[in-house]
Amino acid sequence: MVHTHRRGPAHLLAIGTAMLLMLGTALPAPAQQGHDKQAGPDAQDAMVRKLLARLDLEKYKATIKGLTQFGDRRQGTERNRKAVDWIQAQLESYGCPTERVRYEYRTPERSPRPEPTPFDPIIKSGEVRLGPGGSRYRGIQAPTGVNTDPKLQPDAKLRELDAEPAKDGPREEVFCTKVGATHPDEMYIVGAHMDGHGWGEAANDDGSGTALVMELARIFSMPDVRTDRSIRFALWNNEETGLDGAKAYVEQRAGLQGKEDPPRSGRYPEPRWLAMIQHDMMLWDHGMPHADGTWNKEQRPEADVNIEFQSKSLRADDAMKLAFFFRDANEKFATDYPAAVGNHMTNTDSSPFMDFVPSLSLRENERGMQTGAGWNPTWHQPIDVYSTFSDKDFRLGLNATQTTGGAIALLSGMKIVE
Repeated sequence: MVHTHRRGPAHLLAIGTAMLLMLGTALPAPAQQGHDKQAGPDAQDAMVRKLLARLDLEKYKATIKGLTQFGDRRQGTERNRKAVDWIQAQLESYGCPTERVRYEYRTPERSPRPEPTPFDPIIKSGEVRLGPGGSRYRGIQAPTGVNTDPKLQPDAKLRELDAEPAKDGPREEVFCTKVGATHPDEMYIVGAHMDGHGWGEAANDDGSGTALVMELARIFSMPDVRTDRSIRFALWNNEETGLDGAKAYVEQRAGLQGKEDPPRSGRYPEPRWLAMIQHDMMLWDHGMPHADGTWNKEQRPEADVNIEFQSKSLRADDAMKLAFFFRDANEKFATDYPAAVGNHMTNTDSSPFMDFVPSLSLRENERGMQTGAGWNPTWHQPIDVYSTFSDKDFRLGLNATQTTGGAIALLSGMKIVE
């Protein structure tokens, strides 16, 4: 569907509400089944708030900081492999049992990436043009690209850390699983990609999403936390090369869903997928660039968590319902920033899943209309380092953690066992 005018969040909400009424307001069946039938909604919400109180801004920041010790974690390098090892050690320290997916990566033949252009704004007053996923650009825009010039990184130590180039060959990515107590054969997948590039520290893209997933793995793995359904916390590799780690996971494991192994053991190496939730760039929502090429130094007052589904996917109807469920969870459980729903999910690790299972992506900006239009000057640039971001930025990421944590707690039938 092509529109000639961009609509605001209120208009999108009205459309989404109308569509829900047409389709039926019930949540997807797994969401309904996940609720504790012995407790009312107020008691459930109180229990979720008790769980989310175990999140902490300083812990979230510390996890991002820990990831930045490996520089940009570019796939196919020793620093990437060390980061995978570090992530696995952290997950295991939380009591979340880990596994790895192994695959081969070969650089496909393709046209070389264009050299990045200077960060000069492009003013398209009143002009609307198509962007990724069916989105529409409008307003002040700026070129985007991947920095490939090491000299643009002023920190000599970081420049040296990021110097090893990627090599083709074997790749690994790690995940851990909270096994459901009553329905171990069904699961929600909560993911983010741990690799980056651009001669920075990949603090936002995607240390912020990786830390979010790891923080949720930490609190859901506490010994007094029980879930009816399983939750898998996955840290994808090779996202920046074209979602290759997530694609490898889907190729290897989609056909294994819901199968006991060994038979009659009650063990399900790949439970049936109920939904996939991706997190990719969670910190920077400072608004569009100024006409002179500068940008706001502070988080904009109207900053929000963007929850996106893809209206062209085979599971679009269920994904839309799930997106509004997550928005409702944000209203209940997020402490500082609201959420907005959009239908142009694209260019992240949820895409390989979206025709198999309802899939969402949580972000700091709308992927097409904002990130794709140059609203984030840190994207794939040397300034994507920990020191660039303020506590207001980190708190936006924590609010996304609260949003997903609250929604998944309800969907999975989470209980805190006294």
